[in-house]
Amino acid sequence: MSLQPKHIYVTLCTLFIVYSFSIYLQPYFKNTVADTTDIAAGRIVWQKNNCQTCHQLYGLGGYLGPDLTDVYSAPGKGKDFIKAMLTTGIKQMPAFHLSDQEFNLLTAYLKSVDESGNSDPRKFLKLKTGMIEEQ
Repeated sequence: MSLQPKHIYVTLCTLFIVYSFSIYLQPYFKNTVADTTDIAAGRIVWQKNNCQTCHQLYGLGGYLGPDLTDVYSAPGKGKDFIKAMLTTGIKQMPAFHLSDQEFNLLTAYLKSVDESGNSDPRKFLKLKTGMIEEQ
């Protein structure tokens, strides 16, 4: 029995349609974070208080304060450390009078940033194709 080109074409088209539906019916990514609305609201708190003016995330931002990409999981730091810095302030950093809700949203945002990685964009090489690779 020989396969005719018409049968091969119909089989390939059918497989393509089935594969396309199986891909597009799945979500783009699985959400491992409990509540992304808190994270988005925490980013708004970050921006509203102009934290990016002095601090960096992933090596991008201001240079007056430290990079806060991994402040949530760094040894000796974490939620209590962040609260102390925000409440009292030090040197050039003013004390922020955040509500408990704003503080919780901001720490949820910093925790999600911490969990997402610690890549430094200065260590990547831009290729002519628009892609990047580690140096």
